[in-house]
Amino acid sequence: MSMAEWSSGIRPYAPLSTLKPLEDGIWWVDGPVIQMSLGPFSLPFPTRMVIIRLRSGGLWIWSPTAPAPELFAELDALGPVEHLVSPNRFHYAAIPAWKERYPHATAWASPGVRERASSQKIEITFDADLGDGAPPAWAGDIEQLIFKGSRFVEEVVFFHKASSTLILADLVIAFEPEHVRPHLRWLFALGGMTSPGQTPRDLRVTFWGREPRARASYQHMLGWQPRRAIFAHGRFYLDDATAQLERAFAWLR
Repeated sequence: MSMAEWSSGIRPYAPLSTLKPLEDGIWWVDGPVIQMSLGPFSLPFPTRMVIIRLRSGGLWIWSPTAPAPELFAELDALGPVEHLVSPNRFHYAAIPAWKERYPHATAWASPGVRERASSQKIEITFDADLGDGAPPAWAGDIEQLIFKGSRFVEEVVFFHKASSTLILADLVIAFEPEHVRPHLRWLFALGGMTSPGQTPRDLRVTFWGREPRARASYQHMLGWQPRRAIFAHGRFYLDDATAQLERAFAWLR
């Protein structure tokens, strides 16, 4: 393992910026490590995106990671990029670069993301807004809902029906110790962000007093009976996802 892999304090999930098949018609891509501000700390986070080929043949891109020419070439071989999706107000920064590369793609805004981008002085134009149900463009392939209850961030969660895969951004984080430098492990553990995964503690606090709303969203989500669950950060669940999610969201019970 090279020192470059550990330069941020966290080891990314190499190889980066290349398609990794999950099942027919769905792939994920592990991106570079970014720095995220959490209160007084700035912590490294590995990034991940998901690609789904819709029945139309077009590509649905969830939480695009940093652009890379080799990744663009792989995607161009799969089909036209039709949708660029921001799942929550923290997952949007790469969309302008992707929109420049794919100007005919629809950029979809999650709740609060426009305000967040404006506060960060990031120029970004969204074409449409995500709602509590899937738009006609992908309703045949993907279910969705807005996970409600938080005073701070509302995340749009997705379920790919053909592969029985739930897609979450930050509602569950599962950093594996072997990917984190020892001096940072206590911070991630304190934040409730270590494997096998759960809702981070700072996010849970934002649901206080509104747990019934969150519980309704959780029950709707679990009603899809996902076999897999993929997350933006850290380890994800390749099998037995429903049982793993019941443990990760035990705070709602």
